[in-house]
Amino acid sequence: MKTARPTAKPTPRPIRSAVLLAIGSELTVGETRDTNSGELARFLAEAGVDVAWISALPDRLETVTAALANALATADAVITTGGLGPTPDDLTREAIAQVCREEPAVDAHLATWLRHLFERRDIPFPETNLKQAWLIKSSTAIPNDRGTAPGWWVDRPDGRVIVALPGPPSEMRPMWQGWVLPKLEKRGFGQERITRTFRLTGIGESAVADRLGEKLLRAPNPIVATYARADAVDVRVSAVPEPRRSAASILAKAEAAVLAAVGDHVWGHDDDTWSSVLGRELVEKGWDAALVEVGTGGSATRLLGEATWLKASRSIATDDPGAELPLAGLARQAGRSAGAWIGLAVRAVEVGDDTRVELSAVGPWGVSEASQTAFLGGSEGRRRAGIAAAAFLHDILMTALAARLSSTAPPTGRQ
Repeated sequence: MKTARPTAKPTPRPIRSAVLLAIGSELTVGETRDTNSGELARFLAEAGVDVAWISALPDRLETVTAALANALATADAVITTGGLGPTPDDLTREAIAQVCREEPAVDAHLATWLRHLFERRDIPFPETNLKQAWLIKSSTAIPNDRGTAPGWWVDRPDGRVIVALPGPPSEMRPMWQGWVLPKLEKRGFGQERITRTFRLTGIGESAVADRLGEKLLRAPNPIVATYARADAVDVRVSAVPEPRRSAASILAKAEAAVLAAVGDHVWGHDDDTWSSVLGRELVEKGWDAALVEVGTGGSATRLLGEATWLKASRSIATDDPGAELPLAGLARQAGRSAGAWIGLAVRAVEVGDDTRVELSAVGPWGVSEASQTAFLGGSEGRRRAGIAAAAFLHDILMTALAARLSSTAPPTGRQ
């Protein structure tokens, strides 16, 4: 399949910013989720490319054309996914042609390749599919080895670029990785960017934002942003170099400001999970743990995943025999039964619209207990109870590590 045709070559510009457009009415009516844009945005951000915005657009020519024109006025690269099929409502090519003020025409080499795809499967070739063999003068076809829709690479006179890719991820992904990305990298792709993520617990996103302050959150460099995740509130700090200031020095200053504001709630960094963080702390002491949950639906066990340090876990309902026993007794029993250094117990009880979370841990340091109120009841309250159990164990381990509590004390299971 021939993928290039002669055209005047504009001076390429480095790709420092991008706009992502997902095209297809199935996205705007909720029938299909746009996973492509999220995947591409993560890759671009990690490469130091600023994603100005992401839009999902219906199959309306005037809407797609206006979005393309607006994006080209803003970003170095506009990347579209979807709308490259053979039917009349697949309008990405038409929209690009209108923005570029060029007339699409059937490319003979693409048409031959396309017809061959049908011939080798002994399927009649619908003439409507010739639309997928269109090119405009400023475009180059992006090979698609997994479908019938070649992409478009369009060089604009000002050095910007339009990249049009098919919607199915199984087609989009190899075209991006194998063809588009190397071409982008050759012209200068992204810039140095250093990021650091702080993972917080015991504080809501609005309270985090209040502590950080508007000045820090609105700064253009470094960019400091908060995200409410299922297992934490994240603060992500991202810095790029400036004249006479390295990205590392900019990031370090911002990190210090974040820690001064919310450092007492930080339990992990970057890709840390509760399981990995607790595992590091337990390994340092040479300890392991066993868990019993009451009324949580097993939320703490699900949160901790298949942690190698969790020797046993058990979940019981609030009306089961033994559920009302003192929590320290349940924790001690869990540790002894599993032969674990630590026995951890958590109980969730709905109280009005919220959930009371009771916590107990028995280990070489003795017995630790706590209780708190988790926002909301039902499944959300139970989920938060699981996080509370992980945070409770983390606090205990940090105290033990700071006190250098001996790991040679007898384990819970042998007491």
